Amino acid sequence: MRKLLVMVLLTLILVPLASIALAQDHSAAPAPAADAQPAAPANNNSVVIWKALGAALAIGISALATAWAQSRIGSSAAGAMAEKPEIGGVMIVLEALPETIIILGFVIAIMIVGMK
Repeated sequence: MRKLLVMVLLTLILVPLASIALAQDHSAAPAPAADAQPAAPANNNSVVIWKALGAALAIGISALATAWAQSRIGSSAAGAMAEKPEIGGVMIVLEALPETIIILGFVIAIMIVGMK
């Protein structure tokens, strides 16, 4: 129970950091004069770093959640199949269901990295 509490707290602390990568700059730049030279492009390294961190968190947290769910389902499935071997097919399906969590984590990571 303590490990679950720690994981939930870490999730609540670290996941909002991904929103920093999605934040927009709302500062208004003054209009350039007609004879002014164009300014050099701003350094976007910090945006790239936050996007990478957000994508890593999306994949990492979903991978941990998938591993935790599969460990619980796998041990329960082994015990259930020891008593009733005919439910093996159902247990294989139940073991594959948590994989959707990591697939969605990959999709979210691709969406974060692909944003402009």
